[in-house]
Amino acid sequence: MRYLPKSDSERQAMLAACGLASPEELFSHLPPETRLKRPLDLAAGISEYSIVDYFRARAAECANGYPSFLGAGVYSHYRPVVVDTVVSRGEFLTSYTPYQAEIAQGTLTAIFEFQTMICQLTGMEAANASMYDGSTATPEAAMMAVRITGRNRILAARTVHPEYREVLRTYAKHQGLPVEEFGYDPATGQIDLEDLERRISDQTAAVLVQSPNFFGVIDNWRAAADLAHRKGALLVFLFTEAVSLGILEPPAGADIVAGELQSFAISPSYGGPFAGIIAAKEKYLRQMPGRLVGQTTDSRGHRAFCLTLATREQHIRREKATSNICTNQALIALMATVFMSLYGKQGLRELAEQNAAKAHYLAGRLKRRFSAPFFNEFVAETGSRRPADINQALLERKIVGGLPLERYYPELAGCMLLCATEMSKRSDMDRLAEVF
Repeated sequence: MRYLPKSDSERQAMLAACGLASPEELFSHLPPETRLKRPLDLAAGISEYSIVDYFRARAAECANGYPSFLGAGVYSHYRPVVVDTVVSRGEFLTSYTPYQAEIAQGTLTAIFEFQTMICQLTGMEAANASMYDGSTATPEAAMMAVRITGRNRILAARTVHPEYREVLRTYAKHQGLPVEEFGYDPATGQIDLEDLERRISDQTAAVLVQSPNFFGVIDNWRAAADLAHRKGALLVFLFTEAVSLGILEPPAGADIVAGELQSFAISPSYGGPFAGIIAAKEKYLRQMPGRLVGQTTDSRGHRAFCLTLATREQHIRREKATSNICTNQALIALMATVFMSLYGKQGLRELAEQNAAKAHYLAGRLKRRFSAPFFNEFVAETGSRRPADINQALLERKIVGGLPLERYYPELAGCMLLCATEMSKRSDMDRLAEVF
């Protein structure tokens, strides 16, 4: 309720207007066993300064300032201060969505620039105006491939982020889309192409491959694309670490690219909100989910921007909509746009090189599980010690360790996923290696 009555007389007047004698009648339709017969068990209110003290004490218990070697889809990168300066401006911060182009040219311009940069980054011909995050962009890309091909089977590599695969299965379950997984080479950590070839069929709509994959390994997605195209399927290229695109060749040979831009000046923030992307070849543009901003001219012939494509369910399309996503992540995507503008092509390349160099320094002091090339993450073997014990020992030294892999990959019980970025200091990497 937006209006709360301030007196008994006001309450009675509101009840009378509704034809009720008491507030109890509002809930008379509910079964008695579902109604609470006592007041809510809530603590008494406290003062504002007591609340501030409480949260400061809880914050002091967190690992603020601890060096972190935890990656697995959320990465610790430097956030230029100008990013928050730009996105905190009222015209960006308070604008919800650019429905009226006449009064939203600034927002539309920023989104158009975002789309342009994503195309340059991925080597694709069209990009949408951002997704919620990489995990939801993954099934959206898969369903896009289903619509394009008219097929209904999806093949995903086990080296795709496990949580992305979980979201994919959730999306696909009630769409009636079978999701099958193919394995990886236990020596290299790359996809098992023979297993892929055995499983792919004439009913496969999409093959999903991530590179760098969940193990940090640079995967052989081009060979997977050849196998997919031979069977008439589409290759969906996925990424979780956007900085890698500063040094790796853009996935122009893929059909659809989906990924996560958290690395581009978006704070980890306990896991979100982030900004996902989908980019594709131009011929698939009308099957892209969400919406696209395009360039046009106004009545005076000046350059202007508008929503060119918005095939969402509330935009008349209803059941023909390509996606039920109904909120644009424009503010979060703007952070990535400012980041890409600041770094530029050469800056992003140098940043990627620094990430790779630091990760390789750390890996050189540990025992790696897989032999294939990697970017800024790798799987380390922990020997006779449990990964959880090593992480506890690191935490006692005020270091956040890596991700134990047994939860997602039982066959990797004695392994941990570690990440080093430009934020990792040599002294901290040496301390971590000593604990190992």
